[in-house]
Amino acid sequence: MSQDWTEDEQEKFKAIVSFSDGLFNVYKTEIMSVLSSFDSYKDANVYFTAQFSYDDTEEKIKALYKQLNELIKQKEDKAESTTDEMFKSFNFLDRFVKLLGIGLIVGGILIALFTTRSITKPIQLLKKMLLSMGLGILPKARISYRTDEIGEMGTALNSLVESMESTTEFAKQTGKGNFEAYYKPLSKDDSLGHALLIMRDSLSQNERVLEQKVIARTEEVVKQKEEIELKTKELEILFKQVTDSIHYAKRIQEAILPPNNLVKTILPESFVLYKPKDIVSGDFYWIDKKGDWCYFAAVDCTGHGVPGAFMSIVGYNLLKDILKTTDRVEPSVIMDMMNDGVANTLHASTAEQQTKDGMDMSLCAINYKTMELQFSGAFNPLYIVRDNELIQYKGDKFPVGMFIGDKQNFTNNKIKLQKGDKIYIFSDGYADQFGGPRGKKFMAGNFRNLLLQAGKMPIEKQKTMLNQTIEEWRGNLEQVDDILIIGVSV
Repeated sequence: MSQDWTEDEQEKFKAIVSFSDGLFNVYKTEIMSVLSSFDSYKDANVYFTAQFSYDDTEEKIKALYKQLNELIKQKEDKAESTTDEMFKSFNFLDRFVKLLGIGLIVGGILIALFTTRSITKPIQLLKKMLLSMGLGILPKARISYRTDEIGEMGTALNSLVESMESTTEFAKQTGKGNFEAYYKPLSKDDSLGHALLIMRDSLSQNERVLEQKVIARTEEVVKQKEEIELKTKELEILFKQVTDSIHYAKRIQEAILPPNNLVKTILPESFVLYKPKDIVSGDFYWIDKKGDWCYFAAVDCTGHGVPGAFMSIVGYNLLKDILKTTDRVEPSVIMDMMNDGVANTLHASTAEQQTKDGMDMSLCAINYKTMELQFSGAFNPLYIVRDNELIQYKGDKFPVGMFIGDKQNFTNNKIKLQKGDKIYIFSDGYADQFGGPRGKKFMAGNFRNLLLQAGKMPIEKQKTMLNQTIEEWRGNLEQVDDILIIGVSV
């Protein structure tokens, strides 16, 4: 390695080598020759002489180290200088490579932009236009003219879009009834264009046929309209006649019902809540007196409206005639006779032994002197409110006038009354009324609880409370049945 050093460096190196060889010779002659055996180390004179020579040699070794370090330092400085020069060369090469890379990237971007503008962008536009046409939407964009294959495809697509626009406009005009609109097929092989022309001619012909049919149909409709108007007028006259008849029937029905002054005379502490569903009612109430007995009944005939009203007249007349012609006072006997009377009046077949026209009813007879109440019921019960408790007496499970098989007799209930008792008979219309927040029936249980509350009030206020309660419950819903409640305070 020293062959490439400078002359000064080589001289220093030779001096160091020569000095080092001299030290080795001194060491051999003055130290190693004296300390030639293990015993010589035990001889103090010999060891002292060798030690003195070693101390002198040690100083020379330090001088040798100093020369050697100076040479090493000089070579390190030169090596560092050479390294700096090398790195400077590398830095230049690094900058050159970076600049070359940036140039390549910029060139690639420019090439990509050029490729996008010249190839990719037109292809993307072609794709967008085709996808739009695939959805039935005619694109507004057009491909710019160019001489390569992409330009040829763009020209063909532009022509296709323009022809589709022309076809669409022709179809719109045809749809509007403009059968004179101009349209020229693209070629003799343009199947769509020729089909549109055929369709236009067919529509034109159909329109002429339809116009003729419309004229004929209009004349027929006008004629039918005149006939309908005539029939409507006839129906209006008939409806008015029927309505007038029903209103007259209502006056007749109201006429047979006991007037308020008679009710207050026979039953001083009482009320009657009577709410027909229609103009006339299938429910009716009957109040009369014979001897010491005061009779009152709540009757619910089959159906409501006109059919129920006819049955109510039959029932009312039967009750009136029976009370006049019999000496018996028991409600059950009166209802048995009424049962036969309904069957005879309606000519029920004795062979079939059945009729479907009947009445549900509650009949009471009260003797104020003996404080006795007799009750008989057909389906409908009797409620007595006494000391904040409701007492129920059930009716028989068969109606008046409707029987199947053998005839059955009604049960007579005798009840001892107490001062302050509240007596209630009624039809099922109140409990069956739909209403409330969920549009459900009022139900018999709620009706009994309501009567318990009403029993605490004076009799004249009970009717108002019961009427207000059912109206609030019904709300905007239709009344489903006739409503009848009779209340009597003892």
